[in-house]
Amino acid sequence: MRKFCVYGKGGIGKSTMVSNIAVALAENSQRVMVVGCDPKADSTRNIIGKRIPTILDAFREKGPGRMKLEEIVFVGFNGVYCAESGGPEPGIGCAGRGVITAAEMLARLGAFDDLDLDVLIYDVLGDVVCGGFAMPLRNGLVDDVYIVTTCDSMSIYAANNICRGIRRFAVRGEVLLGGIIYNGRSVVDEPSIIDGFAGRLGSQVVGRMPMNDLIPRSEIHHKTVIEYAPDSNIAETFKKIGKAIVENRKKAVPEPLSDEELNEINREVEDLFREKTLARQSA
Repeated sequence: MRKFCVYGKGGIGKSTMVSNIAVALAENSQRVMVVGCDPKADSTRNIIGKRIPTILDAFREKGPGRMKLEEIVFVGFNGVYCAESGGPEPGIGCAGRGVITAAEMLARLGAFDDLDLDVLIYDVLGDVVCGGFAMPLRNGLVDDVYIVTTCDSMSIYAANNICRGIRRFAVRGEVLLGGIIYNGRSVVDEPSIIDGFAGRLGSQVVGRMPMNDLIPRSEIHHKTVIEYAPDSNIAETFKKIGKAIVENRKKAVPEPLSDEELNEINREVEDLFREKTLARQSA
């Protein structure tokens, strides 16, 4: 079974990436499962077409001894299996604990064995890499990690911080960085900056997603692009990224950048932003 997780700061487009990649891979007769590890529990909404009950909801309602697999795993478009870890009630408890509980319950109920999966994908919030949100990196739950980022300073900073967490487990031989996925949705769209960032990490860019209005349009209808516009160029791009990840053999222990190196990238982004602003003003 091919097992990987996708990290990224909130709002970066990681769930969009994961849901479309999962549906694309399932087109090739692969049995695919997505485990959403975001307290908002919206990672799989566009695969199912609506929100699904979370593992923590079932845990609180029934307790671990009375839970059934069919109550926490649902089947969406192209037969993709979906589960959401969920989170605590606002202001109470630790959201990261939900990820730990979800992984434990899915394993206990036999999800990873009984469903005969070919591909398992974890969609993980990456603004913080606490013990709970780092759960997929531990104990061999995944083979490698992919980070979604845009060409702006905060998402690059978050990606670098995620790499610090990955390195902690990578040096122990538990997981490796598979690469960066570039989402070209920011004001500054300069792939060469992300190529350089990935290179400094000792990694690679495994895919580039251009800005396209089919993405938000499909999400208005709670669908993936693969379902909403299957013959579009952007659907084909998602398929290529999924294929690149599954076939990727170039994995590495990341070398996170220093603050000064991050500042260098920030200055590049700032200069490009200034150029674009001046160009708009003079147009």
